[in-house]
Amino acid sequence: MTPQLQQAIRLLQLSTLDLQQEIQQAIESNPMLEVAENEDDAEGPDQPERDQEASGDGPLESLERAASDSTSESDDWDPAIPEDLPVDAQWDDLLPSGSAPPRAADDNSDTDFENRSSAGDSLQEQLLWQLNLTRLSDTDRVIALTIIDATDGNGRLTVTLEELHSMLSEDLDIDLDEVVAVLHRLQQFEPAGVCTRDLQECLLVQLQQLPPSTPWLEQARTLLTRHINQLTNGDYRQVMRRTRLSESELKQVLALIQTLDPNPGQSATPDVTEYVVPDVFVSKKNGRWLVELNPDIAPKLRINSDYASLIKRADNSADNTFLRDNLQEARWFLKSLYSRNETLMKVAAKIVEHQRNFLEYGEEAMKPLVLHDIAEAVEMHESTISRVTTNKYMHTPRGIFELKFFFSSHVSTTSGGECSSTAIRALIRKLVAAENPRKPLSDNKITQLLEEQGIKVARRTIAKYRDVLMIPPSNERKRLV
Repeated sequence: MTPQLQQAIRLLQLSTLDLQQEIQQAIESNPMLEVAENEDDAEGPDQPERDQEASGDGPLESLERAASDSTSESDDWDPAIPEDLPVDAQWDDLLPSGSAPPRAADDNSDTDFENRSSAGDSLQEQLLWQLNLTRLSDTDRVIALTIIDATDGNGRLTVTLEELHSMLSEDLDIDLDEVVAVLHRLQQFEPAGVCTRDLQECLLVQLQQLPPSTPWLEQARTLLTRHINQLTNGDYRQVMRRTRLSESELKQVLALIQTLDPNPGQSATPDVTEYVVPDVFVSKKNGRWLVELNPDIAPKLRINSDYASLIKRADNSADNTFLRDNLQEARWFLKSLYSRNETLMKVAAKIVEHQRNFLEYGEEAMKPLVLHDIAEAVEMHESTISRVTTNKYMHTPRGIFELKFFFSSHVSTTSGGECSSTAIRALIRKLVAAENPRKPLSDNKITQLLEEQGIKVARRTIAKYRDVLMIPPSNERKRLV
């Protein structure tokens, strides 16, 4: 595999952000590359209009063939582009276009986007900060530090109190009651419900911190203390019989319990927001789906004509060799970028052509699709399709999706056809959303309902899809209406 082909493959699998960094590094290391001030100044391989169906060579294969002539300094690039695709595709912008790189932030700026978008302190750091404001003896402080260290990101203890006492007893002469006392002190820290051993204790600690005048407070404490098993199993009739609460009263108590946070540590450490930059835009114009490259993912590049004019063919001096080598590397880099974008456009266009029903009607209309189908359609290897669909995103009227989202396995139907697993998951979500909360659908019932629609799915498959959709089992979905 030639170095030029290796470079093309590496650029092909880069995400948008990684590609921007790669381009910036290439500009800084190669004097022959520069950012085009105007779109018309950007250099790219010529685009002759001829049918590619006659040739089985894809962009990478064409690049490998061109790389075999290492002595050639020609900038000829003769890719083959289909004249007529079922899905419209714009080829005007061969290289990612856009304005010049964003200017550096002013040093005197009062705002820092990176700092504003970063997550706050971890839960342990917040607990340590509160511990430093609490007056404790040296022994109790050691116990508190050990408990905080054993608390996970959800606010739960990962070890038992007996294990904590055993660890601490190696250096301290303490009783288990002292560990329990420090634990109760830490459970008064914010957020409410941290440093608890299980869900029941977490919710009870949060109830203790509510004002005594809170309606239904005592009934909620009784439910969590004595009847939590019946609550988790959805056995509301048994709960009403034992607590002598009416259905309307039980609703009020459950409404109070539902205001509590089962994982208080997560609210203390919010996740960092990750922004996705789409590589491809898909829109519908005049009844046809149009596929376009994102024009703002990277600056347009060109060869520096001033430096290139300094190269002398017969000169073998060090300076001339340096310029000639950098010119060749710059040309290969531009060709690799073009190859990446051409491959991305071809694959995206075929995906849109195959999944047109999804764009029109939603996930329930998704068709089965595997890498081999696209590889055959664009006459490339499956590994190439895998690279180009990884960490690449498509902006559609239905949202932004990774290209791999459009690939899914299939399930046979009673009519002899195939149904996408993505469509089946959408149907499961729709059935669960429309179910009666008093009598939620079991996995067997969902299997029967899908079979009535001609889709053969095993019960264990339904359970697997339900877990993927993060839908709890039927006994946990049971609700009072």
